[in-house]
Amino acid sequence: MWFKISTYLSFLLKSTNQHGVHSPFVYKIITECFYKKTSKDNVLLFKKIKNSLTTNHTNIEVSDFGKGSKFFKSNSRKISDIANIAGISSKKALLLIRLVQYFNPKYVLEIGTSVGLASCALSIGNFNSKIITLEGCENTAKVAENTFRKFQLKNIQLAVGDFKNTLPNVLNSVSFDFIYFDGNHQKEATLNYFNTCLKTVTNNSVFIFDDIYWNPEMLETWEIIKQHPKVTVTINTYFWGIIFFRNEQIKQHFTIRV
Repeated sequence: MWFKISTYLSFLLKSTNQHGVHSPFVYKIITECFYKKTSKDNVLLFKKIKNSLTTNHTNIEVSDFGKGSKFFKSNSRKISDIANIAGISSKKALLLIRLVQYFNPKYVLEIGTSVGLASCALSIGNFNSKIITLEGCENTAKVAENTFRKFQLKNIQLAVGDFKNTLPNVLNSVSFDFIYFDGNHQKEATLNYFNTCLKTVTNNSVFIFDDIYWNPEMLETWEIIKQHPKVTVTINTYFWGIIFFRNEQIKQHFTIRV
């Protein structure tokens, strides 16, 4: 608890809004995406999807291949609890929708589907984007697939299995320009995913890392990623770390309140 409090206070002291940013590229993201309102239709659609999951009290057995949960003491969990506790928050989901709209990626990869809430946000952001999402647990994947089908989100493809196998497979077939990392909150695994995905990088690629302040290990991981020679611009929003690979940009790190 003290780690979360101290790091958030530190974040607030270092953070700024658009007025403290002297990069036209980042200023435009902040003003035209971060601080822009999500359309009412997209808000309503996401709320309907989230409500369908948060009111589903069916129990499923979950296989946890990542760091594990800070909240769940058993692998038998209600879908509603997974959506409420482990699912993406509405604030983050709406921002994710706007980010996909803003960057307009052709191919999107999500590492860590869970019950599919963030996948749905990615889909809502651009129904023309082709989304592949990876999930290790068969039972949560089934819940996600049912949700995609129910709300006719036809641009999502789900790959089930150990990320060690599924990630290299999808990277061999598609070059992704937008990747959302939310599958494992451990240093070694996150760095492995990052280094594996670097083969897809172009000048316009966007990588988003969820929960960079999850624990000291993840914060250390974020600092390592920031220093990678291919990374030129980073944005720390506290809940996400966003990185870019634009060759025309000097290396700069931004801490932005959203």
